[in-house]
Amino acid sequence: MVLELDGREVEITNPDRVVFPRTGHTKGDLIAYYQAVAEGALRGVADRPVILKRYVNGVAEAPFFQKRAPAKRPGWVEVAQFGYASGRTADEVVVRDLAHLLWTVNLGCVDLNPHPVRAGDLEHPDELRIDLDPVPGVEWEQIVRVALHARDVLEDHGLTAWPKTSGSRGFHIYARIEARWTFHEVRRAAEAVAREVERRAPEIATSHWWKEEREGVFVDYNQNAKDRTVASAYSVRPTGRVSTPLAWDEVERCRPDAFTIATVPERLAGNGDPWAPMDGTAGRLDALLDLAEKQGPRPKAPKAAKADKSGKAGAAGESEGRRQSVKPLIEIARAETEDEAKAGFERWKARHPDVARLLRPADVLVDSMRGRSSTWTRIRVNLQHVPEAERPPQEPLEVDYDPWRGR
Repeated sequence: MVLELDGREVEITNPDRVVFPRTGHTKGDLIAYYQAVAEGALRGVADRPVILKRYVNGVAEAPFFQKRAPAKRPGWVEVAQFGYASGRTADEVVVRDLAHLLWTVNLGCVDLNPHPVRAGDLEHPDELRIDLDPVPGVEWEQIVRVALHARDVLEDHGLTAWPKTSGSRGFHIYARIEARWTFHEVRRAAEAVAREVERRAPEIATSHWWKEEREGVFVDYNQNAKDRTVASAYSVRPTGRVSTPLAWDEVERCRPDAFTIATVPERLAGNGDPWAPMDGTAGRLDALLDLAEKQGPRPKAPKAAKADKSGKAGAAGESEGRRQSVKPLIEIARAETEDEAKAGFERWKARHPDVARLLRPADVLVDSMRGRSSTWTRIRVNLQHVPEAERPPQEPLEVDYDPWRGR
């Protein structure tokens, strides 16, 4: 199938391939969705370099991440050389129009993951992004309450806040900013937002970076680091839900499962895009950076003890000189897939049923870790609710996958 778009030909291969096994939606359905929501989707990605998150076999299998644009690509596909904090660079695809967008979707991209910069200035973000990440067991109503606090903090410091569902468990809030501050400064401003939200609502929000120390909704400021991207507005997520822009008067009554690949095109056609005025609201970070100065630095965490000959130290397996967790952590599995890690965790629970019964949802720490070009899964357990005398020791991992083996 060949589409004529923006004066260019975009070949769509295998349009009948099922991308979403649960609902039966195909690649052709995904292409049609992005054509229907092009106005809003392009507002989120236009003129930005993107990381290609490719589900080449559908969302039932893990994606791989591709920073560099494919060597074999149409001559009209534009790229920009993005520099990472590591010192490495990558020629990344720049989405200029619908033809570029659908070309990336044909590669297997389901959601769109742009950097918060424009191709004309790759060192100064024009977006500040807040990602609300709830710990297990947190209800949607609590996430909404934290979102309202984050809105108030941003607006109290001179910025306009723009809300959207994440398409997963969390919630996103953006602020358009003048492109004059560095990534470091934008991240510092976002951290100031997170700490102020926690100060105003400590019973429901946290800015603690370490997962085992979180309770409630984590106000994730690190999505503003130079190597991070966030699924953009109108992105379809692997869940089949859509990361959907909202008006603030919709937020308290919204339900994230209402926004899907089937419902959002009609919503956009009937109501328009709530984020349409966004580009005209760029603000300054001076007030938030002043707040960061007043907050001062965070206390430093203690360092881990000297590692033994196995290279491990303490229950969490930290090596010498690295942070020592203040919580009693043990590691259960490192696996190539989440299903393998969870199967290992089930085996561990079967060996320790009395301990498993004492664990709360937030005590099970499931981390999606970035490997060379894909993610892998780590599971740890926080034994804080298990009496000390009953805590099992660190044991050999149920699954011990090394994503760097052979490198």
